[in-house]
Amino acid sequence: MFDLTFSAAHPLTAYGWDDGFAESFLPFAGQGFVPGRIVRVDRGRVDVVVPDGDGIRTVLADTALVATSDPMRVPCTGDWAVIDLENGRGGDQIDGVVRVLLPRRTAFVRSTSSKRSEGQVLATNIDTIVICVSLADPLDLGRIERFLALAMSGAGGQGPLPGAAPSPESGAQPLVVLTKADLVPDPAGLAHLVADAATAAPGVQVLAVSAATGDGIEALTAALAGRTSALLGQSGAGKSTLANALVGTYVQEVQAIRDRDGKGRHTTTTRDLLALPWGGVLIDTPGLRGVGMWDAGAGLARTFAEVEELAEECRFPDCAHESEPGCAVLAAIENGALPERRLESFRKLRRENLRIVAKTDARVRAEIRRDWKQKQALGRHMGERKRGSRR
Repeated sequence: MFDLTFSAAHPLTAYGWDDGFAESFLPFAGQGFVPGRIVRVDRGRVDVVVPDGDGIRTVLADTALVATSDPMRVPCTGDWAVIDLENGRGGDQIDGVVRVLLPRRTAFVRSTSSKRSEGQVLATNIDTIVICVSLADPLDLGRIERFLALAMSGAGGQGPLPGAAPSPESGAQPLVVLTKADLVPDPAGLAHLVADAATAAPGVQVLAVSAATGDGIEALTAALAGRTSALLGQSGAGKSTLANALVGTYVQEVQAIRDRDGKGRHTTTTRDLLALPWGGVLIDTPGLRGVGMWDAGAGLARTFAEVEELAEECRFPDCAHESEPGCAVLAAIENGALPERRLESFRKLRRENLRIVAKTDARVRAEIRRDWKQKQALGRHMGERKRGSRR
C-alpha cells in the first residue's frame, strides 16, 4: 500500500506533497487509490504524476467522475487528486480515473470574458505567483496592480470540493518579474524601471531578469526553490522562454521574435506543471489578453494598503475619496504623500470588482446604488454652493 507519511525521500515530495495533503487523502487510503498531482489538462483527460515504487510516473486519467458545470470546480493544473489506477481503459490508452479532487489551498482565479458572473481557475495550490511583465513594452503599473490584487486575494475561499474535507485557506506569495531585461542596456534605466514597479507593488519583491543573458535567473531560482510557482502574464511576456531557462532544458515551445518590436508571439496553449531540477515545480500558463477582477476585495486592500490606512482617517466612514470634506486620502495627494495615479488605479479596480460581485450579491448592488446616490447628492450640494457664491 502507498505510504502516506511525509518525508524528504517521498516520491511526490518534489511535486509539493506534504503532511497537509497526506491528511486530506486519508479518507481514501486503503481503497486501492493513490494520490496524484495534475500536471496537464486536455479535453476531459488529465496527465497526473503518481507514485511508482520509490519513483514516480505520469499517467493519463479520465475526469468524467468529477465533471461539473461549475467552472470553479473543474480539474485544473496543480490540483491534487485521488486516482483509481485499477479501472483504466487500456484500449483508449487511459491508465486511470480521477475519483476526487482534494481541497485546494490556493487558486488563481480571474473573471471570464462572458457577461455572466463566472470565474476561471488558472492554477491551483500555488505558493508563489510570478507576475511576468515584459520590458519590451512601456511599463504598465496598472497591470501589475491588477495582477497583484488577484494574487493577494488569497483565492482559496472556494470551499471544499465535492467529496473532500474542508480546505485550509492560505494566500500565494506574489513576485513581480520584469522579463527581457536585456532590452534595457542602461543599468540606471533598468534600476529606474525596477523602482517604478516597486511603487505599484509595495512590500513585494521585484526582479529584473533576462532569459537571453541569464541575468537575474540565479536570484529568481533562489526565490522559487522548493515551491509551487505559477508564471502569469500577457502574451509575449516571455513566460515560456523563462520556463525553459528555469527548467534548464527546452520544454516549452517559443516562437520567433518579431524584428519590429522584439516581442515573442504567444505559443503556450495549455497550463503545464514542470519539475524544476533544483526543487519545486513551475506552472506555465497561456498568455492572458485580459485579467478581470474576481472577488478581489481582500487583495485590493493589501495591494493598496496605504490607501486603506489613509481612509481610516477620513472624516466620514463611507468616504468615496472624490471631493468630500475631511478626506485624508485627497489630503495625502495634495501634499504629495500619495501619487494620484495610485488612487485612480484603486478606484478603477474597486469599481470593476464591485460590478462583478454585485452580479450575485444583492447587498453589494445596494451599496453601489447608495454610493451613486451619495455622489449625486454631493454634486447637487457643491453646485448649490457655487451658485450661492456667485450671488
